[in-house]
Amino acid sequence: MNMLSLMGFLTIAVFLFLIMTKRLSVMVALIIVPIVFGLLSGAGAEIGDMMLKGILQVAPTGILLIFAVLYFGTMSDAGLFDPIITRLIRFVKGDPLKIVVGTAILAMIAHLDGDGTTTFMITITAMLPIYKKLGMNRLILTCVTALSAGAMHLVPWSGPQARAMTTLQTDSLHMFNPLIPSLLGGILWVLFVAYYLGKKERKRLGVMHFEYDHDNQLTEGQLQARRPKLFWFNALLTLLLIIGLVNSLLPLAVLFMIAFAVALLINYPNLKDQQQRLNDHAKSVVFVSNMIFAAGIFSGILTGTGMIEAMATTMVSVIPDGLSGHLSLIVALISMPLSLIFTPDAFYFGVLPILAETASHFGLNPVEVGRAAVLGQMTTGFPLSPLTASTFLLIGLAEVDLGEHQRFTFKWAYGTSIVFTIIAVLTGAISI
Repeated sequence: MNMLSLMGFLTIAVFLFLIMTKRLSVMVALIIVPIVFGLLSGAGAEIGDMMLKGILQVAPTGILLIFAVLYFGTMSDAGLFDPIITRLIRFVKGDPLKIVVGTAILAMIAHLDGDGTTTFMITITAMLPIYKKLGMNRLILTCVTALSAGAMHLVPWSGPQARAMTTLQTDSLHMFNPLIPSLLGGILWVLFVAYYLGKKERKRLGVMHFEYDHDNQLTEGQLQARRPKLFWFNALLTLLLIIGLVNSLLPLAVLFMIAFAVALLINYPNLKDQQQRLNDHAKSVVFVSNMIFAAGIFSGILTGTGMIEAMATTMVSVIPDGLSGHLSLIVALISMPLSLIFTPDAFYFGVLPILAETASHFGLNPVEVGRAAVLGQMTTGFPLSPLTASTFLLIGLAEVDLGEHQRFTFKWAYGTSIVFTIIAVLTGAISI
């Protein structure tokens, strides 16, 4: 391990230690830690350009999340999700077990578009009032939502799959289709975890028979913001937005900007009402955007100094020749934890090419290594990673701490990767 690689691993380790032990806030750690280690690695005056480049790289994501928060916040204000909440309440009838399983099902359906932002906005907005009303553990809400999104993130139009197919110059027929059994097994695993956690909550709280009128939980201002007569317009607009996101008709940030402008204009044509909507969601927007651009500094320094490349080379070099034939299995087993270290771009465009080349050198199919990677790297792992913007959206909306969310969810998320891997081995999608 060379010095640059060591500095990279130390940067990651110190960052994770500081946020998980609550020594520093995530935003401060994202900025301060890489600056310190970047200077120690000899970056010097160039560190400013590295930070700016990192910020520019995450700017489209930052804009996307800002307007996603505003769009889905406006939809929530207008009452688009009220029917979902009402029907869920009728189904769960105050039973924590049904509530947790319902959370999983809702999140899976919401994640059909492969976008974590959409999933977290819809699921948390719909379910958080119920969890609060019953006094349920909100870490279960973030955990089950994260697991559901992570399992469904195996779809071929997700970011990790798209990056892997691009890097390996293959298609979904060869990359995704062999993993369909793993996806189905992962869904069943998530439903099992939801059942288990829900059963524990039912034992702790019992089944509460209550009349939960969603409208009665709203303030006068929230009631005034409802637009029930525009429900079908808002539903159609949201459907068209999701179709546009799935088909990438325009850049994602642009789609959300246009959709938000249309939603605001039609639902709240009065200028004063429009300003009120912006004011109501300003806190969420600031929270998300701060984290995004701080993460840009983090990734910018690690990339600019060469730490990520050095870490990737070190990881490949430590594989003994005797384990070379098991490379795909090794990648599958470590892919999920690596989501805490590497951004999707860093891994799939930086690490995966090296792993694929190594696989070819050992006489293995490089596509198998790609399949192994997507069994965890920024699929099951993305809703826990501090390098993923949507993670902060998830915990911010649910009002939970990142470290607590990671400690509570990690074993279950890693369990999803293990289930993925076992089925992939049994079906021959990856070899051992």
